[in-house]
Amino acid sequence: MIVTVVAMPQGTIVRTDLAEARRRLAATRYLLVDVELPETGPEEGEQLARRLGLGDTDLDWFGRPGEPARADFLGDTVGLVVPVVQDERVSYAHAVAGDRYLVTAHRGPALLAPEITAHVRRERPRDAVALLFLVLQSALATFRRAAVAALLEVEELEDDMFQQRRPEQVYRLSRLRRRSALLHHSLLPYLQAVDEVITRRMMSPDFPLERQRLAREFQHVARMVLTDIETLQEATRRAFGSYSSLVAGEQNNVINRLAIVSVIFLPLSFLTGFFGMNFAFLTDELESRAVFWLLAIGLQICVLGGAFYVLHRTRIWRRLRDED
Repeated sequence: MIVTVVAMPQGTIVRTDLAEARRRLAATRYLLVDVELPETGPEEGEQLARRLGLGDTDLDWFGRPGEPARADFLGDTVGLVVPVVQDERVSYAHAVAGDRYLVTAHRGPALLAPEITAHVRRERPRDAVALLFLVLQSALATFRRAAVAALLEVEELEDDMFQQRRPEQVYRLSRLRRRSALLHHSLLPYLQAVDEVITRRMMSPDFPLERQRLAREFQHVARMVLTDIETLQEATRRAFGSYSSLVAGEQNNVINRLAIVSVIFLPLSFLTGFFGMNFAFLTDELESRAVFWLLAIGLQICVLGGAFYVLHRTRIWRRLRDED
């Protein structure tokens, strides 16, 4: 377990243990505490809130693995389980914020830690609530970056498909479609829970105007990120439709070619089969060479000429040539 204490608003970083972090939480006016829990091993998170001196019985979930996205208003504090996109997966960071502190916990290395530290030193949030909204905005930024990167990949795939269709493109589209579903499934319940808490607090007459502004900014950015993810979902559906249209077009070309072959060779097959039959009229009456050339070859030439005329008049030949 790694405990990092950031003195605010200066942004001074200190590595310590839980006991020292608890002492600083009780004595310092404005503090950020980050707890990095091991990815595997015993579940230490059930008593983490009490060990830090937060002490609320409603915080038993804090640091516990497998917790879904949530947002709880607990009197003077708010507890959140925030989804964060890390590489190809979505992990969850736990956060408890009061007027004097912000405590976060996560399993494994934190993707947001360098970004949050840089924001703190640049923007100098004046209280823990402003710092909390800064963390929430950074978590939303991970979803936006993932959605935009996937959307660009879908557009490149569409361009490649129209140049040359390949089977692996379907696998890549399926992976991107699953990724868009994962982003949407992870973000939507979290935004709904947070929106309920924010709306309830904004209805309170003692909610400060500055915090109302931060809440509105968060809700605006959240809607934009959700729109980006929905755009990604629509783009993957459109790309699958384009791929299916290309496959259907190729199948239609094959069927049209088979139809041309049938128009040409079926009458010829009939003529050769007809004159190959051994009955009295053919064997007794059609014995001269002139009659043979007239019927056997002349009829076939006429049938071929008629077939090509039909193909030309119906523009099937021209359509196939244009598609090629």
